[in-house]
Amino acid sequence: MPTKGLSKMTPDSLQLLAGFSAELIRQLEEISGYGADPEGGVTRLLYTDAWQQAQQALARRMQKLGLEVRFDAVGNLYGRLPGTAANLAGLKPVLTGSHIDTVANGGKYDGAYGVVASMLALGFLKAAYGMPKRTLEAVSFSEEEGSRFPLTFWGSGNVTGVRTLEQAAGITDPDGVSLQDAMRQAGFGGAGEVPDTSARRSDIGAYIELHIEQGGVLEHRRKQIGIVTAIVGQRRLGVRVLGTANHAGTTPMPMRKDALAGAAEMIVLTERLALAAGEPLVATAGKIEVSQGASNVVPGDVAFTLDIRHTDAPVLDAFYMNLQNELEAVARRRELEIEITEHLHVTPVQMDSAISNEIERICEDGGRPYLRMPSGAGHDAQLLGAVCPAAMIFVPSRAGISHSPAEYTSAEELIAGFQTLVHLLYQYGYGGKADDDI
Repeated sequence: MPTKGLSKMTPDSLQLLAGFSAELIRQLEEISGYGADPEGGVTRLLYTDAWQQAQQALARRMQKLGLEVRFDAVGNLYGRLPGTAANLAGLKPVLTGSHIDTVANGGKYDGAYGVVASMLALGFLKAAYGMPKRTLEAVSFSEEEGSRFPLTFWGSGNVTGVRTLEQAAGITDPDGVSLQDAMRQAGFGGAGEVPDTSARRSDIGAYIELHIEQGGVLEHRRKQIGIVTAIVGQRRLGVRVLGTANHAGTTPMPMRKDALAGAAEMIVLTERLALAAGEPLVATAGKIEVSQGASNVVPGDVAFTLDIRHTDAPVLDAFYMNLQNELEAVARRRELEIEITEHLHVTPVQMDSAISNEIERICEDGGRPYLRMPSGAGHDAQLLGAVCPAAMIFVPSRAGISHSPAEYTSAEELIAGFQTLVHLLYQYGYGGKADDDI
C-alpha cells in the first residue's frame, strides 16, 4: 500500500486503516444481501422492504462507529462526526456519501460503495485521530436512480431544494402506489418519528462523492483513480411519430405514411448528428414502441426515447434545438406528425477545482495513477454542486459494465478509492484544509 506523503500516518494508524479497508469489502458484500436477486443482481427500490432494511442496517453500523445518526423527512440517512474548533460556527460541514437505491437487477457497487466507504472513512478518522476540527458527515441518500418512481434524485433533490414533499402525492409507481403513500408506509413524510418537514439544508460546506466509474475509460487507460472535472447535462425526450395505419399488401410504397420508417430515419439521423458533433456529446435512442404493431400493417403510431448528454450547457442546448428542427423536417417530408416532449432537463455541473486539486495531490503523494475526466452519468454530486463546492472520485469498472449483476470492481481498486477519500476527508476535517472557508 503506498504511504508516501500520507499526513500523520503512524504504523498503528496504517494498520488500523488496513483493517477498515478489509471491512469495506466485507460490508459491501453484506449490504448487497438486502434486495439480492436469484439472478445474482440486487434490486433495492425506494421505500421497499429491502431498501428499509438496508438503511436501518447502515444506521446501526454508523452508531457502532460512534457517529451521531439521524434520518430526515424523506429517509436520507446521516452519520455525523461533530467538529470541535472554537470557530466552528464559521466552518460548514463537509458531507460525503452516495445513494442506497438500485436499478432493477443492478449491481452491488453503484451507490452503495460510496455510502459504505464514507461511513467507514469517518469511523477510521475518529478511531485514529479523535474528533475533527470541522464537522464531517456521511450520507446515504434515499434515492437517485428513478427506478421505482418516474423521477430521479429524490434524496439529494430534497436536500438541495430541487424536490419538495408536495410533489410526492402526484407521482405513482407502475403498481399505482403514490410516492407519498410509499414514503409514509416506510415511516417518513410525517408518518413516523421523523417530522413532516423539509429535508432541505443550507449548511453544507462541500460535498464529496466516491463512486464506481460505470464506464471503461479508467480500465482502458490503466488508471486507478478518476478525478471528475464535470458531470454531463442531460436532455431526455419522448418522441411520438404519427402516420396512417394501413394494409401492408394493398398500400403502395409512395402512398404510405409509415410512422415506423419515419422514426427509424429520425433515430439514424440523431446518431449521425451526434457523431458529427464529436466527443463528449452522446445521444441514445433507448426505447421504441409500435402501437398495435403487426407484420401485415403499415405502422401508424410509434414512440421512442432520446437521451442527449454533454458537459457544456450551450453545446447541449444548441444540439437539442438543431436536432428538434431536423426531426421536424423529416416528419414534414414524410407527411407525418411529430410530438416531442422533454422529460428531463439537467444542466452540466463543474466540479470544484480546489477539492479536485487536493485529490490530485493525494494521488501523486500516494503513487496512485489518476486521470482527470468528465462523468457521462448523472450523480447526486451534480445537484449538490449547484449549492456548494462538490467533487467526485471514480474507481474503475471492469469492462465498463454497470447497472448489471456483472458490475465489478476489484478489491484493490475499491480500497484505493476508499483510502483516497480517507486522506481527503482528513485534510478537510483535521489537516491543512480544516480551517479553510470552503
